[in-house]
Amino acid sequence: MTIRSFMEEHYRHFNAAATLDSARGFEAHLQSGGKMLVSLAGAMSTAELGRSLAEMIRQDKVHAISCTGANLEEDVYNLVAHDHYERIPNYRDLTPEDEQKLLDRGLNRVTDTCIPEDEAFRVMERTLLPRWIADAKSGNRKLPHEHFYEMLLSGELKDSYQADPKNSWLLAAAERNLPIVVPGWEDSTCGNIYASHVVSGDLPDATGIKSGIEYMTSFIDWYKQASAKSSIGFFQIGGGIAGDFPICAVPLIRQDLQEEVPLWGYFCQISDSTTSYGSYSGAVPNEKITWEKLAIDTPKFVIESDATIVAPLIFGYLLGW
Repeated sequence: MTIRSFMEEHYRHFNAAATLDSARGFEAHLQSGGKMLVSLAGAMSTAELGRSLAEMIRQDKVHAISCTGANLEEDVYNLVAHDHYERIPNYRDLTPEDEQKLLDRGLNRVTDTCIPEDEAFRVMERTLLPRWIADAKSGNRKLPHEHFYEMLLSGELKDSYQADPKNSWLLAAAERNLPIVVPGWEDSTCGNIYASHVVSGDLPDATGIKSGIEYMTSFIDWYKQASAKSSIGFFQIGGGIAGDFPICAVPLIRQDLQEEVPLWGYFCQISDSTTSYGSYSGAVPNEKITWEKLAIDTPKFVIESDATIVAPLIFGYLLGW
């Protein structure tokens, strides 16, 4: 039984039905000539979502990405340090003393998975720092993801791969030169490392890398051009800045720039956030109508579930697995 046939047989009600409905809506949007942006919050790269997302990119079913700085870098961490990761299935039982022992071993825990400091963070630092310094000296400023694209496409890390590169969504995105926005990159590990080199004097100041405002302006340009040819859908995994940042581009263009562009043509959010707590990330799609992000007739889906379970199922459905 394929993923598609399994879901069509068993996913009839509640979050299961919403999952199937959103997959069908995603497929219908693509079949009508639409394009899709996927936003990644949480620890999706450490959850190895690339095992399905990379193929979605290669098969032209994802056309833009918005992600946190953590998701940007953690896809590459897994690629070069996979054998040094350590899974902690009993993480709920850890004491503070157990956590300290992990730290002492250079292991940084993300739920049940530990990322190795030396094999991941410091490898990236040694690889990225010369690029940052060269750009600062030349004045050739880049957006954060552009350094990662260059690094992956150069092949300099190939001998260090420990995971199968076909499972790297960032490598797939780099190969297709997919538009990416990484709002709030500064709070990622690599962003912290960049800031540390500014403080230490290795980098002259913080202006050597482009900012979030420049991400927004570049994304505005992309959206205006892309939406003139195709309806753009929005598939949001989790909440936070990865979702909030790009979806705001539409009201920005329509209200602040006073220019006409289409609203988002499809919307799906996988989240467990609750609206009654005042969480914007948990805002139901109808609320986005009042912000001029979605239209009354925009296909809208909310799946209140675990994205690490739901997203691979939807992608598998779309890929015909």
